[in-house]
Amino acid sequence: MFFVGSAPSGVEGHVNISPKGGDAFRVLGPLEAVYQDLTGSGAETAAHARENGRIVVMFCAFEEPPKIVRLHGRAVAITEEDARYAEFAALFPENPGTRVYVHIQVERVSDSCGYAVPLYQFQSPRETLARWAAAKTPEGLRAYREEKNRQSIDGLPAL
Repeated sequence: MFFVGSAPSGVEGHVNISPKGGDAFRVLGPLEAVYQDLTGSGAETAAHARENGRIVVMFCAFEEPPKIVRLHGRAVAITEEDARYAEFAALFPENPGTRVYVHIQVERVSDSCGYAVPLYQFQSPRETLARWAAAKTPEGLRAYREEKNRQSIDGLPAL
């Protein structure tokens, strides 16, 4: 599990933090990473990547030792129309709900203690989103994204 934070430019927009799970993150090099972004009810990260690219990815340990790692950088949302989409798709398990790959050029890596992060025990992955996406046709997913993911909650273009 990891968390993605982004925000629009200026002081009026909403800061967004999204939890991500599954086998959805890859380190591509010393300062380069990508994650598989699945269809959801909002598309804030894609909108913020389009507007200013600022992003932070946070990993935290829920077992010992207590550790938090943050990757600060610039993000680009890679859509199906992008030449690199197939390259990134080959890195991840196939998922019909994939809407973009978020490519990150890391500018800063930081770590800190996770002493206040509670200990949690993993039970199992949630299959709800995968089942929902698998039940939709490709046309149904496109229609959903057109309705729900076209813009951010602040009205910025997303997908």
